[in-house]
Amino acid sequence: MEDKPYEKTLARAFNLLSAKPRSVAELRERLLEKAWADEGTVTRVIARLQELGYLNDEQYAEQYANSRLATKPLGRSRLRRDLQRKKLSSTVINQALEEVFTEHDEGALIDQAIAKRTRLRGNPTSREEAKKLMDHLLRLGFRYDLVIRKVREIGKLSEEIEE
Repeated sequence: MEDKPYEKTLARAFNLLSAKPRSVAELRERLLEKAWADEGTVTRVIARLQELGYLNDEQYAEQYANSRLATKPLGRSRLRRDLQRKKLSSTVINQALEEVFTEHDEGALIDQAIAKRTRLRGNPTSREEAKKLMDHLLRLGFRYDLVIRKVREIGKLSEEIEE
């Protein structure tokens, strides 16, 4: 006997994964959108995809974090939020962040973010501009203590240049 819903669900899963990598939870959610896909069939399909190596949350989290950092300098907390939106477990997220931040120095990343921002707007010359830079860096997910230290360094540099 043919298992049409299984085949259909498997084909849809391959189609979705060929468009872009997804976490197990994201794929499950997308597969369950179809009326012909029930929970049992989706679970079987996901198990098969994991068995074949097409679906791996640990690998996905690390690749996602690396690709985000390749396009934009981000801090640990922003990457954590982005990975949580992908419905990954906290264990997988922590593991991926540890791996990624051994390869990428957060100090170098914040320097890149500051360089980009100051290239566009110049060094902050007032408290208000320094506050805006701090807010921007905090939104990018950098630690507060690191942001404060870097913004103070910029302030000292601009004072030295003016003298």
